[in-house]
Formats: sequence, structure tokens, C-alpha cells
Amino acid sequence: MLPAELSAYHYLTTPVWVVDPDDERVVFANHAAQALAGDSSLTSLRFGALSACAQTRLAHYINDLKHQHEIVEIWTFATPSGELPLRCRLSLATFPTMPPVILFEGANIPHAATESPARSAGYPSRRHSFYHRFFTTTTAPMLLIDPTRDGRIVDANLAALRFYGYGREEMCQLHTWEINTLGRQVLPVMAEIARLPGGHKPLYFVHRMADGSTRHVLTYAGPIIIGSDRLMLCIIHDITEQKRLEQELEHAALRDSLTGLLNRRQFYALTEGPASRHLLLKNDYCLLLVDTDNFKAINDNFGHLKGDEVLVQLSRILETCSRAGDFIFRWGGEEFVLMLPHTPLESAVELAERIRDSVTKLNHEGLPGFTVSVGVARHQAGETIDEIFKRVDKALYQAKNDGRNKVLAA
Repeated sequence: MLPAELSAYHYLTTPVWVVDPDDERVVFANHAAQALAGDSSLTSLRFGALSACAQTRLAHYINDLKHQHEIVEIWTFATPSGELPLRCRLSLATFPTMPPVILFEGANIPHAATESPARSAGYPSRRHSFYHRFFTTTTAPMLLIDPTRDGRIVDANLAALRFYGYGREEMCQLHTWEINTLGRQVLPVMAEIARLPGGHKPLYFVHRMADGSTRHVLTYAGPIIIGSDRLMLCIIHDITEQKRLEQELEHAALRDSLTGLLNRRQFYALTEGPASRHLLLKNDYCLLLVDTDNFKAINDNFGHLKGDEVLVQLSRILETCSRAGDFIFRWGGEEFVLMLPHTPLESAVELAERIRDSVTKLNHEGLPGFTVSVGVARHQAGETIDEIFKRVDKALYQAKNDGRNKVLAA
């Protein structure tokens, strides 16, 4: 039951969302937010075509929010006239009976005072100014952008020229949408960012270099007035290597190191975590439990390295026999689990038979012959993961007792 304090937000004309940062789900939206977002999911709002954020995982914001850092995100909303961006300010909130949540307040960020349109068509570098000395000598890539001229780049420091691989004249003929992989879709996002007062955390984008390669970047864009020109100063921070390491760590956390298949942890994330709601797996799937027959004898007679090769070859057979949208997990030891979404029991049994038959026919030089037994079960209404596992495990046990190299449905 939601705390009564949340109902006060319904009186606001500002859209407000209350989000659980661990489950990444909306636990409350006021009337204004409901009218604006409709049935849109949090994922579609945060990662739509016009969206921008500093962190993909909301839990990563918590420490900064505890220290009251300014954090904003740009969300994408579908309207009858097309997609539109909305800037949201984030803050940490606590309510009775609830763990800490993140408050997203839409479009209530004070705009900087409106200036006359920038006259940057004749923008002079003003070499004598402090700004110019700072701009040219810093080692951080910086771009000076005119948001009123379609995001035209009017100046770039030496670090930016080296980073992007352009000469100054060529760089200053480009627009920001030409170096952003979003293309012209970034323009309404940039328009929202230009209205921010500054001081917020940088936002994540992917930028394109002169040679066509791409780099992951965090960009801070804030207003700057030079003479009578109102422009945007964009500071670029290259996080490509950080992203690569994050992806490698994420892959290692979700994958079995020997076979490259998904691991048991990912199975429970898909079936019991927030992802299960999006994958529609809770009530419409079959499970296959695949066990390598006499695997201990293979290890004893041929050695553990050969045993590992057997598991790797079996993994490749499982991948070959499965369909797009199926999930394959190494459960542990010589056991594997396949999850088949939206699959009747008869089709699951047929797939299990293809796996069993392919293993029997495998003829790999230097590899001992082996067989598998497979238990099959379809999820029943109201059944927990543990309950379906008991049924599929019982079917596998019976298949082994019946002589192995068999498929048996629960």
C-alpha cells in the first residue's frame, strides 16, 4: 500500500514520477504524469529517441543524490503530433513504509533568463579574453555551439580537433547533429538542454569521429554569454574505455566462463526480477533440463579437459537447435536449462528430441561419444519457479532411470 503522502502530488500541475531505483519501476505517478505518459513504460521514457541520461542504471545515481548533486534527464514522450522531449530533475525522497525512491519532476527546472538570439554568424574568437585563453589551453575537448543555428559548431579547441579528427575550418562547418549518432533527433534534446541553468551532471551520448568510428562520451553543455552572443559551451569526456570495461564486467557477471552461455544468476533475474514483467515469461513458457549422461565416467576416463570440451560442444548444439528468443543457461556441472517462451509442450518435446538426436550423431575428432537425457515441463498457472523445477527434475530423473538418452515430459 502506497503512503498517503504521495496523494498530495496529484494537486500539482507538474508531472511527478516516484521510481524504485532497485527494481527500476514506477511506484507512483501523479495525475499530470499519467496524462502525459499514458501507458508508456519507464524504459521507453528514459531511452526513447529523444532521451538522454547520465547513468543507465538508476541505482548509480543514489550516491550523487545523497550529496544533493544536480541531476537531470531528458525523457521522450509520444504525442499525437510526434515525439517530444521533457527535462526531468531527479531528487532522493523517503516515505513511510518505503525504501528510498527517486523523484522525477518534469519541466519544472527554472530556465535561464531569455536572451536575445545569438549573433554567432560573425562570432569573433576574442583572443584577448580570459575565455579564449581558457578555451584554447585546456586539455579537455570543448565545442562552442549556437543552438539557434541548428546546433552549428562555431568554435572548437585544439583538444576537440584532435579528439574528433577534423581541422578547425572543417569542424566549424559542422552541426552537433552531424557528430551525434542520434542525427537530427538530437536537436530537440539540445533545445531542452539549452534551457537548463547549468550545474547538472553530464549526459551520455555516442559521437562520430571524422574517420567514421564512434566514441562513448559524457557531455556537459551549459549556457555561456560572450559579448552579446548567447551560446552553449559543450565539454566532452571520452568514456569509451570505461564503457568497454563495464560491458566486459556485465558479460562476465551474466555468462558462464567455460561455455559463454547465460548463468544461473541470469535465469533468476529473468524469471523473478523486474525483467520478467517485460519478457512475459511468468505464465507462458516451457523448461528443458538437459543432463549429460555418465559425465563422471567421461572425466574419469578421459580427463577433466576432455570433459570441458564435451560441455562446450553440447553448448554449441543447444545454441544450434534452439530458436530466436529462446534462453540457454548452464545450470551447473553437466546440467543445462533451456527456457522456451510462448511454446506449447508438444513443440518443446520436439526441440528436446532434436537436441538428443544431434548429440547422438555428434562425431568430433578427439572427443568421446556421449548422450543426454532431457526433462521437459510447461509452466502451469500459479506455479512457482521451484515448483516447475521439481516437475522437470523428476521427469529428467525418470528419463535416466529408463536407460538414459531419452526425453520425458512432466
